[in-house]
Amino acid sequence: MFLSGCQTYHLSRKDLLEQFASAKHEDKKPPSFFTPPGAIPGALSGLMYGFFPGVAEGTDLKEVKVYDQDGHPVTIPLTDHTGVRITKTDSSHVTFYFNTLEIKDSTITGSKSHFVEWRFKPIKLKDVVRIEVQK
Repeated sequence: MFLSGCQTYHLSRKDLLEQFASAKHEDKKPPSFFTPPGAIPGALSGLMYGFFPGVAEGTDLKEVKVYDQDGHPVTIPLTDHTGVRITKTDSSHVTFYFNTLEIKDSTITGSKSHFVEWRFKPIKLKDVVRIEVQK
């Protein structure tokens, strides 16, 4: 998810908490697709539907205020491709999609997938050392 060619931003725990103070829970619907006629040999032409089961959870935030590498404030839109990496006090880190990030009971949760609920062990806010965001 974190590629070297993309712009990376950062924000503090305080900034994150302030921006999530008014965020509301939102289910992220998985994508579905329709195959065009002839796309899959042997399939019924134009009648093949596909979907991904399950729903990922997140918030309704559409943008986030972050800081660039020079410390200048920047507001970036949140898309399905916006990633976040949280580094903890033990130097381990967790990478996941920003639009699935939720803060509940002084912990951060999120999902590593938009297609299914693939949550990781909640991270205590007090254990967060660094928050990096990449669009």
